[in-house]
Amino acid sequence: MIRVVVSGAAGRMGATTCEAVEGADDMELVGRADPALGAELAEFLGDADVVVDFSTPAAAPGNVRACLEAGVHAVVGTTGFDLEPLREAAQGSQANVLVAPNFAIGAVLMMRFAAEAAKHMPEVEIVELHHDRKLDAPSGTAKRTAELIRAAGGNVHEPIHSVRLPGLVAHQEVILGGEGQTLTIRHDSIDRRSFMPGVLLAVRRVGALSERFVVGLENVL
Repeated sequence: MIRVVVSGAAGRMGATTCEAVEGADDMELVGRADPALGAELAEFLGDADVVVDFSTPAAAPGNVRACLEAGVHAVVGTTGFDLEPLREAAQGSQANVLVAPNFAIGAVLMMRFAAEAAKHMPEVEIVELHHDRKLDAPSGTAKRTAELIRAAGGNVHEPIHSVRLPGLVAHQEVILGGEGQTLTIRHDSIDRRSFMPGVLLAVRRVGALSERFVVGLENVL
């Protein structure tokens, strides 16, 4: 059994993750860490194999460092903070870190398809739409999409467009323009359960990563 702690357990993504872990036959939920619950992450690290972090951009770096120091693998869904210091910190740890800007399988495919299309239609706009409580803009998914498109030779027009409205969950359009034509690749998460197969996959595979610090769910698909 993989012993899992969820950090940010009182939030919507954290609560959904707790339910998914409890429903998995090969996992045991051993801790719900969240200041709103009066439970700090440090209380549970001694019992954990993997921590899933859906906290806040302010809290996540410290949470990941605590995991690295304790030798506990971390799966990070929180976005909106600098990853490079954590990448460096991971090199001296016995634990692995997997950061996924988006855990939805469809979103990973969207990013891959967009990067492939940009080789042939390099002028690109990105529009991302999220619920009004999302703290960072542009989203981690949009930033990762832009990174992959640029690596493929595409030109991502700035700024990336961010929409924050009640009623939304997580949505993104990649619009590619060419002479006399456009191509739109869109992904919609209409329920947070769409992220759970990817979260559980990451929990199962983070311990077997070939590198200490990896960004992108595509690396474990």
